Amino acid sequence: MSTEAANTTVNIADCIKIEEAQSFFMDLWENNQELFLRTGKQLILAVIIIVATIIFSKLISSLIHRIAVRAKWCDEAFERILKLISRYTISFISLLLILELFGVNTASLLTLLGAAGLTVALALKDTLSNMAAGFVLLIMRPYNLGDYIECGAVSGSITKMGLFTSTLTTADGLYVSVPNNALWGTPIKNYSRNTVRRVDISVGVSYSDDIEKGVEVLLQLLNNNPLVLQDPAPQVLIADLADSSVNLQLRFWTDSTNYWDAFWNVKKELKNTLENAGLNIPFPQRVITMVNK
Repeated sequence: MSTEAANTTVNIADCIKIEEAQSFFMDLWENNQELFLRTGKQLILAVIIIVATIIFSKLISSLIHRIAVRAKWCDEAFERILKLISRYTISFISLLLILELFGVNTASLLTLLGAAGLTVALALKDTLSNMAAGFVLLIMRPYNLGDYIECGAVSGSITKMGLFTSTLTTADGLYVSVPNNALWGTPIKNYSRNTVRRVDISVGVSYSDDIEKGVEVLLQLLNNNPLVLQDPAPQVLIADLADSSVNLQLRFWTDSTNYWDAFWNVKKELKNTLENAGLNIPFPQRVITMVNK
């Protein structure tokens, strides 16, 4: 057989295959035309729902951000939780709509999810307790991001607030993750909440010194320090008549952000101030009486 004849035979075979494929697809379309149209509409609507979900989720997140910027009660942590809840809620509703669109019985699905959720809730009751405590902490706000707190044996600055745990950084730079249930179930000391704090410093002077002069000198020290607030007025009180000294207590107020600066600054000046005024900071003394028998 010549090459031309072979090519003609191949072309005829290809045409027959094409005609068979066309016939197959035409029959498939004619027999399932309604199914294809319905499925196509469902797919298009599903895509529209997904796109609308993404757009609506972004709009809600933007709205939450604008509210958080204007509202004093809503900080970064609360804003993040609200965005997370809204995103999951919108996505879940969209999933139900898509399933309903394709004929899935969502009522039975919700019943099944409810039963599964109850089982999971019983198994993870401690975790859910932490989540409930997290919601309460976010609403009641006993502390905010950046606040220095003390709660039981834990103390540090709040670096992250979540639904299940809160993260702290201790004064020496350690990372501490605390379950929210432990924080909510224990009294919390917030050292950053109030704008001013009182500083108490004790110093001893000799019994032979003029106590009134010591009070006057220390008051002058506090009045001249720019970190010490004058309202409430600083005080110097006789705190204790100890074994070897009369203990004077310096009591003054300062801004919370300046607490440690004021504490160390005043303490640094105490020795030189007392010595320059002719007063003494005595060493512990004991009187021993020897009795000869």
